[in-house]
Amino acid sequence: MRKLSDRIPWGSFEEAFAEHYSEEGRPAKAVRLMVGLLLLKQMYSESDESVVERWKENPYWQQFCGMVDFQWELPCDPSDLVYFRQRIGEAGVALILAVSAQMHGQRAQEAELVVDSTVQEKNITYPTDTKQYRKIIARCWKLADAQDVSLRRRYRKDVRHCLMAQRWRKDPRQRKAARKGQRRLRTIAGALLRELERKLSPEIRQDQKEAFALYRRVLGQKRQDSEKIYSLHEPHVYCIAKGKEHKKYEFGTKASIAMTKTHGVIVAAVAHETNQYDGHTLPEVLDQAEAITDRRAKAAIVDRGYRGRKMVGETEILVPGKPPMGQSRSKSAKMRARFRRRAAIEPVISHLKYDFRLLRCFLKGFEGDQINLMLAAAAWNLRKWMRDAASFWLNILRVMFGSFTLQLPTQAA
Repeated sequence: MRKLSDRIPWGSFEEAFAEHYSEEGRPAKAVRLMVGLLLLKQMYSESDESVVERWKENPYWQQFCGMVDFQWELPCDPSDLVYFRQRIGEAGVALILAVSAQMHGQRAQEAELVVDSTVQEKNITYPTDTKQYRKIIARCWKLADAQDVSLRRRYRKDVRHCLMAQRWRKDPRQRKAARKGQRRLRTIAGALLRELERKLSPEIRQDQKEAFALYRRVLGQKRQDSEKIYSLHEPHVYCIAKGKEHKKYEFGTKASIAMTKTHGVIVAAVAHETNQYDGHTLPEVLDQAEAITDRRAKAAIVDRGYRGRKMVGETEILVPGKPPMGQSRSKSAKMRARFRRRAAIEPVISHLKYDFRLLRCFLKGFEGDQINLMLAAAAWNLRKWMRDAASFWLNILRVMFGSFTLQLPTQAA
């Protein structure tokens, strides 16, 4: 941890983020402290609250964040991390990812990349129409109480009976009643929405214009519609069919990861706002990799989900398949080795999910998806640098002491 803190160019962060601070008002927290807390949170899979608590107990973490003396108090309020992420935005986190990749030097400058996509799930419940209608009704009640609007009828008893009817929805004998209750909830939500639109003042209606449009869109969407709304507080989330045995559908955003073929340094991490074909995500991923490494990749090795793309700019897209006629045996062996190496990105994605907080995103909005993804990739690069540094010194010790053997005295017969 000490060697990592000495290697990170903290001054580049202070220069880049200086524009977000003012000389007036209360002094802000140090940039190195806030960036260090963000990195520690991702590297050790902590929440905003727990990383602040553990920082107070760990002298190595305090030294990593620039402290000289041991601190007995919390470094900041956990909400300060939220404000700092909002302040630096996507561009600031992209700088952190670029620095983490450039720390590896030539290992991040490889000509061939391995690219794959995954799903970053959002922190929402499994969406159903009943849940959506119930939330719209609750929001209408809350808005009416806040604005002192007297509703003609609140439908509390009807809503309770309709929700109770959903408990036995899978029972063939109760399925009809459950569907009837679901339709009744949609009717009640529509009635409350129309009544509020009539009784609210023009100023309040203007403030709630986007929310009311979202409610009407949810109430009007059908089973087979595209671009459906799956969450009222995260409307950008879309459904991705993965076909997994334990989880057929995942609700979140698609994320693309690009790493160097030989050394496994992540040089690009991009979240996509729409559920698009994997081949269409390649230009954005390769552009980010070029911006971080200052060189265009000559080849990108992908899986069969990217079929249909042969070239993206000057980058060749290598997809496994039947070899062309007349290809030499040496060329075929080289291509097989490339595609076997492509599988190395699968465990990397698994580590990103289960070790670096990519499994479920708790940050708000699509910008939160982008920030969480790039911070997870930066945490992977930093942990990899620490492992490489440790293995370097272990190898030196092995060479130094390898020639010495422990000779035990033999006991005379």
